[in-house]
Amino acid sequence: MITIYHNPKCRKSRAGLEYLKTKGVEFEIREYIREGITVEELRSMVDKLGIKPSELVRTQEDYYKENYKGKTLSDEAWLEALAAYPRLIRRPVIVKDNRAVLADPPERTDKLGI
Repeated sequence: MITIYHNPKCRKSRAGLEYLKTKGVEFEIREYIREGITVEELRSMVDKLGIKPSELVRTQEDYYKENYKGKTLSDEAWLEALAAYPRLIRRPVIVKDNRAVLADPPERTDKLGI
């Protein structure tokens, strides 16, 4: 199963969604900002991406600058922060089975064999 963690208000996320549509594959859209996301989902996501939770953070967000810039957090603390304020999550993330990519640019999706 393919899942795109999508924010419809984000240009890059919309580009990732359109790219998936051109591939003609079935996929699930996960609007994580509207629906929420759990620490467990995020832990699985970063494991599949092969990155640390801090690498999933959108550092250009005002919320990040006001609350986290210059601070050192543990991996668990970052996961909790991302779950509490999902706008901080870089996007789009596309997951296929046990692998995932940050699909910016959308062509990174090709690394998943889609």
